[in-house]
Amino acid sequence: MTSLVEKYRPMELADFCGLAKPKELMRRLAEKPYSSAWVFVGPSGTGKTTMALSLAAAIPAEVQHIASQECTAARVDEVWQNCFYAPSLGKRFWLNLVDESDTMSTAAQNSFLSKLDSTTPAPDTIWVFTCNEASRFEPRFLSRCRVIEFSSYGIASEAIDLLKRVWNEETGGKPAPNLARLVKEANNNIRGALMALEMELMLA
Repeated sequence: MTSLVEKYRPMELADFCGLAKPKELMRRLAEKPYSSAWVFVGPSGTGKTTMALSLAAAIPAEVQHIASQECTAARVDEVWQNCFYAPSLGKRFWLNLVDESDTMSTAAQNSFLSKLDSTTPAPDTIWVFTCNEASRFEPRFLSRCRVIEFSSYGIASEAIDLLKRVWNEETGGKPAPNLARLVKEANNNIRGALMALEMELMLA
């Protein structure tokens, strides 16, 4: 069975549960993209990375993904240099996605600072840094980014509706478990709720 998290991952900005402010900001950025740096901060499973990828698809932009374990000064320089070339055919921008960026080394953070402060910034380039909390960033780094809070607060109703739709599609309408309980026990975390639902499906 395919993971429900992957199978039902939002593909478009409008598909996300809750996250009204991040969705609207990214929708407007997709309509009129401009070179900028963004920090997506919030608990794991709230859709930060997925929203960055959905933004890239909406622009459309070519994605360069820097995983936490490879966020070194050398990798930052490599990604930066690529941005001075035209993106792939059909792409309008570069989108550089730096996951779990609060764990990056001091050297990597300083490298990003020099890039964001450069007198010759990379053209048509958007940087998105995801993190669980922003306290490990230097204030001067954050001052160069637009910070967006990702929260699961207030999305219970939409999350339950999503689980109901997934359950019906996967079972053909069998009696569902207590979906509200699954969402509550996952603390409104969509990824956690889908993983719990996946186990219920295995027992159905």
